[in-house]
Amino acid sequence: MGNFIINTVLMLLGFSLIKFRERIADMIGDAYWMRYVGGVYLFVVIVGVITFFFGVARMTGTTDILMAPIYGIIPSMGEPAPPQF
Repeated sequence: MGNFIINTVLMLLGFSLIKFRERIADMIGDAYWMRYVGGVYLFVVIVGVITFFFGVARMTGTTDILMAPIYGIIPSMGEPAPPQF
């Protein structure tokens, strides 16, 4: 039950970041490194999308498939898990 609540909060947080990106971006302010990502507004949207999909992946138990490209890049993480279809 606790995992369901945490995953739902992650999904709602991601949705809220996307919906209220203008207010959140105005609170954060513009940083120099965010210009390379596309600005502060796009950075908030990217973080919101990643948070939302991570919540969905945790809820469905598919984080190994979602994180397989990252696991393949980082050498200490071992081989990426093959997708199970």
